[in-house]
Amino acid sequence: MSGADRDGDSPRAPGAPPGGSSASTRYHACTLCETGCGLAFTVAGGEVTGVAPDDDDVFSAGFVCPKGMAINAVGDDPDRLRSPVRRDAHGAFRPISWDDALDLVCARLNGVRRAHGDDAVAVYMGTPVVHKHSALIMRSALLSALRTRNSTSAGSQDTSPRFAASYFLYGSSFSVPVPDVDRTHYFLCIGANPLVSNGSLLTAPDMRGRIRAIRERGGKVVVVDPRRTETARAASEHLAIRPGGDAALLFAMAQVLVARGRVDEARLRRDTRGWAALRERLAELTPERVSACTQIPKETIERIALEFADAPSSAAYARIGVCNGRFATLASFAVDLLNLIAGRLGAAGGALFSSPAIDFARLSRVLGIEGHGRFRSRVRGLPETLGDVPASTLAEEIETAGEGQVRALLTYAGNPVLSVPNGRRLAAALSKLEFMVSIDLYVNETTRFADVILPPAWSTSEDHVDFFFSNFAVRNVIRWNTPVTPRKESEREDWEILAAVARGMGDRPTGYRGVDWALRIAGRLGFRWTPAHAVDLALRLGPYGDRYLPFSSGLNGQKVRESVHGVDLGPLRTGFRHRVRHRDGRVDVAPPAILASFDELRRDIDRPVDPGELLLIGRRDLRSNNSWMHNIPALVRGRERCVLFVHPDDARRAGVEDGAVAVMESRVHEGQVRVRVTDEVRPGVVSLPHGFGHAEGAAFQRVAGAHAGVSANDWTDDQRVESVVGQSILNGVPVRLRRAAMSDRGASADAKSEPSS
Repeated sequence: MSGADRDGDSPRAPGAPPGGSSASTRYHACTLCETGCGLAFTVAGGEVTGVAPDDDDVFSAGFVCPKGMAINAVGDDPDRLRSPVRRDAHGAFRPISWDDALDLVCARLNGVRRAHGDDAVAVYMGTPVVHKHSALIMRSALLSALRTRNSTSAGSQDTSPRFAASYFLYGSSFSVPVPDVDRTHYFLCIGANPLVSNGSLLTAPDMRGRIRAIRERGGKVVVVDPRRTETARAASEHLAIRPGGDAALLFAMAQVLVARGRVDEARLRRDTRGWAALRERLAELTPERVSACTQIPKETIERIALEFADAPSSAAYARIGVCNGRFATLASFAVDLLNLIAGRLGAAGGALFSSPAIDFARLSRVLGIEGHGRFRSRVRGLPETLGDVPASTLAEEIETAGEGQVRALLTYAGNPVLSVPNGRRLAAALSKLEFMVSIDLYVNETTRFADVILPPAWSTSEDHVDFFFSNFAVRNVIRWNTPVTPRKESEREDWEILAAVARGMGDRPTGYRGVDWALRIAGRLGFRWTPAHAVDLALRLGPYGDRYLPFSSGLNGQKVRESVHGVDLGPLRTGFRHRVRHRDGRVDVAPPAILASFDELRRDIDRPVDPGELLLIGRRDLRSNNSWMHNIPALVRGRERCVLFVHPDDARRAGVEDGAVAVMESRVHEGQVRVRVTDEVRPGVVSLPHGFGHAEGAAFQRVAGAHAGVSANDWTDDQRVESVVGQSILNGVPVRLRRAAMSDRGASADAKSEPSS
């Protein structure tokens, strides 16, 4: 059964023809989240007339969520831009030709660089850059041409801690273990809601079915989360942890296993370096000591630690809730440590590494994006991760005068005004830029400040290859989908736009000197390079490739394209040494940055918990992915989603009622928000979904404007950062809540979200 079926949506778009010679079926992966479920499109007369799950897809096997069923509605959205626009002196956007738009963009960006230096141009990359293989390939070319250190991204908001932890542990940021959920007997899920996200660095369609299967084979699923999420409701047990306690909990579990003699000390000394130093520190974090800060009884901590070790197989996994916390890198590190010391890293049913057809861990070194802390931001000195400084630096880098001050900005498929902490500060800063260009489908809360917007073609009219997320999938698969319908003559693909800007800035079609020289020579002979050539090369030279050998049974681009439902390469393989890139081949469990963060945790762990303190956390909805799907009627219909969850005890204390508008205040913002009183959140915690706050974009996105809501990141503090990667702390934000005064009620339209009829 598809996710759409379970949510009451029709599994096939209305109006689909009954078939026959006038209709054909095309297959393409959904690009709206990282799972990439397979879809079957009915096409007649060059137009999509129906969308259904692809029952024969090697990965999703007929599963699809409501977002996938609405993918064509995004492409057909009347508010979506289809040609370049330029903002005039009155703030209105007027059409402009592609040639004129690209000439203007390159001239203005080059002018800023000549006058103020390379770092005066900043870049913000949104999440879709990793959903599109061609855009990801061109990212390096663009950054190479711009030569700026002011590069940031959505990933710097929610994945930098995970990638940094892998870099420290294994010597490669992209050596990220994946829980082998299809074979495990004990799944410990911390700060993640895979039933809604379909994984997230655990690329897995139909997580509801997979969790059900764990329980049906006699296994257990334990969810650790301050909220009783959709995943928690499907689990065997839910532990309502206090926000920020993840690292302490995981280290206390590790301490239990060490103290009870449940670890193989000889194996750890052989496979790791620094075990003695870490072991000594672990002894201090007992269940008794961490119970207060986690709000989980010590007996429970001991029990789940022993259950984890004693199960036939077990895997620990953590995601956004952990990656957005105060000790995000340390907690991400602690997840892998628990898997490692329990003997689950590299074991069937434990935490395994994928063996993808296109190995991004290897390619990352060639692409020049591997690393952490190679340089720091100008104003606060926050470190880069994978070439990106934290997104919270963007506003201050625009505001602060001096050499390297940001004066121009390029955004690609992102909406940082809604996704970066203290978004109102960033909005004010964007209005001061000398020039801004956005590559985006919409005029939104961020791109409304752009001087030029360059809209790409919709994803179903482009090739799609499992280039990035297959590296984090629960099964090894590869798919290469060709366009469902051809793009219009007037449209440009993402990579073509990025390549044109890169050439205009530095004549670097790929960003690699030798390759660019060869391509320029080949171009004079009539050869036109596209990202498809790069993908074919990566497939041929990859672990399953044909190596250009005649009569080889290995993979190449043509073979994968011809397999319209994808190629199944088998289950995850056991072992972990092949993913360790340190020269001595051992896992580093005591890198200095981690030990320093551990010592910070030790000092913080005994801080008394204020019983009256409220901590704000985020949440995600199955029908929403960040900020850009709220303009599709099918994805916003029904109940009001942008509401603040408040526990009944906290609601009584604050004097607020269910359905009322309350005032929430943090260090950086005070604003109104509608309340839903529910025991779905633990006492002391309030929860608001991210991605809303469309009041300023209502003129450009009519459906989203009618469901505007408020932006959770207005309340998050851009000055509170995690100590290792410098990422903003988006979960566990201290706030205060009170009843709205009579004079306040109705004064803030953006606090109201009208449910659709």
